[in-house]
Amino acid sequence: MTDDEARAWLEARDVPRETFDAIDRFLAFLREEATHQNLISASTLDAIWARHVVDSAQLLDHAAGWKSWLDLGSGAGFPGLIAAILGNGHVTLVESRTKRIAFLREAAKIAGVAYRTEVIGSRVEAMRHRRFDIISARAFAPLPKLLAIALPFSDKNTRWLLPKGKSAAEELEAARASWQGDFRLVASVTDSEAAIIVASGVTPGKTRR
Repeated sequence: MTDDEARAWLEARDVPRETFDAIDRFLAFLREEATHQNLISASTLDAIWARHVVDSAQLLDHAAGWKSWLDLGSGAGFPGLIAAILGNGHVTLVESRTKRIAFLREAAKIAGVAYRTEVIGSRVEAMRHRRFDIISARAFAPLPKLLAIALPFSDKNTRWLLPKGKSAAEELEAARASWQGDFRLVASVTDSEAAIIVASGVTPGKTRR
């Protein structure tokens, strides 16, 4: 997917002009800040709409009716800040690195979504437990470890939206050894070799012998 195709993909979903403007402001700030800290790979700066914006935005196709969203290891704001800009619910971004915490807080202000975006500067393990409608994580941890860390923030109705690369099927197979739930792979619209692990009803299962 090219950047032009990525913008067209969003336009086809009737995204308002003011929402595009909010994304543009966020991306301008990201490009500026990327000269001071390593927010995203430099090789993806010229394909930012496809590699980061739509790669994040596609998750909302699997998140109907959400009111609370937890994004783990938010980094440069993908997918969590894009979910906040495109959606209407409250998004909690979790990030432990000091410079990125400051970046996320300022980016939320610039995009106009600070009033319903919470940035928690902490390791996930140290957070107070509370339940969310959606849990997302991009390049945060291998699936079995991710599920174990984030389980206290879920219940049977929580939807897990976890973008993965080529290893998606292998990670899912590894997780099935010790986790139960409704797990499925959904093809990514931005990368033919990548997939999204969509899950619900996640609970620890008996380890296979």
